[in-house]
Amino acid sequence: MFDKAQSEGKIVVVSSWTKYCSSCASQMKVLDKAKNDFNNIEYFKFDVRNKEIADLFNIQYQTTLLIFKDNKEVYRSIGETNRDLIYEAIKSSI
Repeated sequence: MFDKAQSEGKIVVVSSWTKYCSSCASQMKVLDKAKNDFNNIEYFKFDVRNKEIADLFNIQYQTTLLIFKDNKEVYRSIGETNRDLIYEAIKSSI
């Protein structure tokens, strides 16, 4: 799905989470809203304990947020939950 979204020219947002993480829940709330506010974005989230996916994206921490455009990583943050900063990162990738 990730590769398909990129091949279709979509902006791809990837976030890592874990079940008992309050900052993860805050970040996911912002990203769930962003899915409705931005067109042409595909959003993927995964449990950071999934080592195969975490290693694929070189993610070591929960609440890591990645944005891909044109098959390249254009943004990475750890722990970002501020709506304005997340939205600005997405806007700058469009």
